[in-house]
Amino acid sequence: MNNESLKYGSQTIEFELIYSDRKTLGITVNPDLSVQVKAPNNASKEKIFEKVEKRAAWILEQKRYFLSFHPRKKEYLYKSGESHYYLGRRYQLKIQKVSENQFNPRSIPQGQVSYQGRYLLIETNNPNKENIKALLENWYRERAKIKFPEYAELLIQRFEKYNVEPKNLYIQKMETRWGSCSAKGNIILNPELIKAPKPCIEYVIIHELCHLIHRNHTKAFFRLLSQEMPDWKKWKEKLERDLA
Repeated sequence: MNNESLKYGSQTIEFELIYSDRKTLGITVNPDLSVQVKAPNNASKEKIFEKVEKRAAWILEQKRYFLSFHPRKKEYLYKSGESHYYLGRRYQLKIQKVSENQFNPRSIPQGQVSYQGRYLLIETNNPNKENIKALLENWYRERAKIKFPEYAELLIQRFEKYNVEPKNLYIQKMETRWGSCSAKGNIILNPELIKAPKPCIEYVIIHELCHLIHRNHTKAFFRLLSQEMPDWKKWKEKLERDLA
C-alpha cells in the first residue's frame, strides 16, 4: 500500500495505491474525498498512472459531488439578533435570561428553546456562548427526531415497490456528510439538515434510499434518483448554496 499523487492540469490527485490478486484496475472515490486505486500485483506504475490519468476527470467530478454533501461550517456568536435557520426559514435569536431557580441546576444545558413568530426564543439562566450553542444544537436534534421520521415515512413506503426498506433511521452528527447508508441498510441523517427546507431533506433521504438498491453512484443510481425525484438537482444545489 502506497500513497501516490498525480498532477492533472492545475490540480493534484492524491490516491492510495493497493496491489492485490485481481485482474483489472479499480478506482474508488470515497465520501470523505479519499481515492483508492486497486491494481493487479503485476501492474507497472506506468500503466497504473496512465489509467488514473484517463479517469482523472471522473475522479474530480466524484470528489466535487461528495464535497457538495459536506456541511459548511460557519462561526456563530450565539447572541440575540443573530440569524439561524429552521426548515429553510430564517429566525433571529432572542435570548432571555431567567431566574436561576426556573431550571434544574443539574440540567445541562440549562434552559429551553422555542420558536415564536420570526424568533427562536432561548430562555436560560446561563446565557454564555457555550450554553446557548448547546441549547440550540440540542433543540435542533430534538426537532430532527420528530421531523425526519415524519418526512421519511412516505418515502420509505414509495420504495417498497423495489422490495427494499432501511433497517433503521438514525440521527447522528457528521462532520462531512448530510446523510449515509450503511452496508447493513441503516440510513443515517445529520441533524444539521433540519435547518434546510423540507424538499432538501427529502432529497437526502431519497438519495440514501436509492443506495439500498445501487450502492455506488452509477448511471443506474442517478436514473433511479431522477425517477423518484425529477427535480433533485434543484434541491441539491439549494442545499449546497444556502445552508451554512
